[in-house]
Amino acid sequence: MSSPVKLYVYDLSNGLAKQMSMQLTGRQIDGVWHTSIVVYGKEIFYGQGISIVQPGQSHHGAPLQIVDMGETALDEETFTEYLTEMREHYTADKYHLLDFNCNSFTNDCIGFLTGGSIPSFIKDLPADFLSTPFGAALRPTIDAMFRGQAGPARPQAAPAPSSSTMPDPALTASLLQAVAARAASGSSSSGYLPTPAPTSPSTPSQAGTASLTAPIHVSTNPASFNALLRSHRAVIAFFTSATCGPCRMIEPVFEELANAKSKSNGVAFTKIDLSVGMGGSVASEWGVRVTPTFIFFLDGKKSHELKGVNGPELRTQVDLLIFQAFPPHPHTSLSLPTIQALSLNPILFTQVPALESVSTKLQGFIDAAPTWSSPLPKAEVKQVLTQLVLPYLKAKHVSKPPLPNVKAPLDRWAQVTLCLSSSLAVNDLFPLVDMWRLALLDPGASTWCASNRSQSNPTSIFLTKANDLLENSTPAVNPRNFLLTVLRMFCNAFSSEVLARELLSSNKTNIATLLVNTLLHSDATVRTAAASLAFNCAGYLQKLRVKKVRGEEVGGDQVEDGDWEVELTSAIIEAIDREEGSEEVVHRLSASIAFLLRLSPFYETQMAPLLEVLQARTVLKNKLEKGGCGPGGVTKQDIRKLVLEVAEKLCP
Repeated sequence: MSSPVKLYVYDLSNGLAKQMSMQLTGRQIDGVWHTSIVVYGKEIFYGQGISIVQPGQSHHGAPLQIVDMGETALDEETFTEYLTEMREHYTADKYHLLDFNCNSFTNDCIGFLTGGSIPSFIKDLPADFLSTPFGAALRPTIDAMFRGQAGPARPQAAPAPSSSTMPDPALTASLLQAVAARAASGSSSSGYLPTPAPTSPSTPSQAGTASLTAPIHVSTNPASFNALLRSHRAVIAFFTSATCGPCRMIEPVFEELANAKSKSNGVAFTKIDLSVGMGGSVASEWGVRVTPTFIFFLDGKKSHELKGVNGPELRTQVDLLIFQAFPPHPHTSLSLPTIQALSLNPILFTQVPALESVSTKLQGFIDAAPTWSSPLPKAEVKQVLTQLVLPYLKAKHVSKPPLPNVKAPLDRWAQVTLCLSSSLAVNDLFPLVDMWRLALLDPGASTWCASNRSQSNPTSIFLTKANDLLENSTPAVNPRNFLLTVLRMFCNAFSSEVLARELLSSNKTNIATLLVNTLLHSDATVRTAAASLAFNCAGYLQKLRVKKVRGEEVGGDQVEDGDWEVELTSAIIEAIDREEGSEEVVHRLSASIAFLLRLSPFYETQMAPLLEVLQARTVLKNKLEKGGCGPGGVTKQDIRKLVLEVAEKLCP
């Protein structure tokens, strides 16, 4: 007789992740998921060892969601025997919030009972979190909380993360500690399965091996192992056993490789202990009779097998497998010294105007407005600007040193910005835009803009205004000051990786429209600002690609868009072709093209054919000839080298 299997899902953050994840990570994360399995009238979960309680009676309270995982034909006695074996593996000292947690346990159990796996939104949460700059910066803090614990202890206190990487270090540390404490908590139920005594000696001086905090998947049954093969292009499987001395000799090398190589997307390292769960069945399926044995899989198929202790050969085979799965981009073999010497730091406009004069000018425009459609009276709007916004900007940009604890009045300021955008002429908005240009240099303000999806978000307001203006008027009547300050404001948005990612993920079409229409503007200063914004967009993409080539975890795959990059490349090539007066514009645009092309995942399929049609090589080289840019062409040697390298090395 079959028995139903349910997955109970809890949010360890009690709703805080949903509320604050966008602000902290730039990505919406709806919960910090804890799961337990409910079968045979019992709820089983992993934290301080394996705990068994009545369904819904654990310290986590009522589940947020119950997922039907199907039915199992196994009887309760068989599952109890499985748990008895697993309790030697899922011990309190091995718990790690990211690498080896409650979801690792439930995934194994689901695989054993039904042959399935837990939902991907739960399994993939650690990878999604670590792919953000915030998550990557927080990883060492989390590791410090869980590494090196001796026995079933609670997580160590979380040290406050560096203020340079965290929007609110104290809040981050307290939230992390609360989540970790709930995650690792056990139940006081009599069904608790305590940590067993070790059955074999541990590897001397290998704390990582003892605590399993390396990024190593653990497969205890054929279902979980086959699910891993399906979800990763390259898999390195380590078959071991508790009594295998040579296994303990080679295990540090395997862990070192897992730490270094599993950061590449689609590469997984997994450990199968023949004495744990149904590990023996996994070994039999693949013909493993001795340990240690390493089997290498490419796209789910066995590609190589290595037996015994041979560290150099293991390293060679891992590198070969990853090379086969992810051959390097052809540009990695090119010598591009000038392009590689370019800074990937964004171009920022940090100059501080006379803030009192800016405020006075804006108030003058408010007083002179012939009509006033804002629900806020003029007096209240001016009060917010003079009593809240101006002191904040002075504290951040005029005071020496800047006053760190002055709170930005972002919500009220955004409300006023929305009112002014509907009441003032577009040409009268540039002092307000200039204030926001300075504000976006403040990490708190830029993170707020990245997480604010309301209509009062200044980036959305000014981007829409600028594009409407450009599409409905001629360049001759475009308000120069407004366009110039908008472009500079968006350049400063790239001082924050969180805001940059948000803009290039959800606003890339509008950003491209702005660039297409301003790169050809009649005013050289506007063109320079537009070229700076193009450089920042392309530089952000290049930074992600370089990290990916190095095997580092990156967030931002959603930023890559072949059609969008084709549109931007076309606009930049046309702008270079038409630029006759400013070497600086040519410099920034040539660097932008270099960043858009180098390591592009769309180079062979979309970019190269486009460059041929646009005759990009000829366009670039013409800038070096007489009359190409100025009477004698580009004269600065560093710009000439860059233009020539892009033309000859990256343009077909």
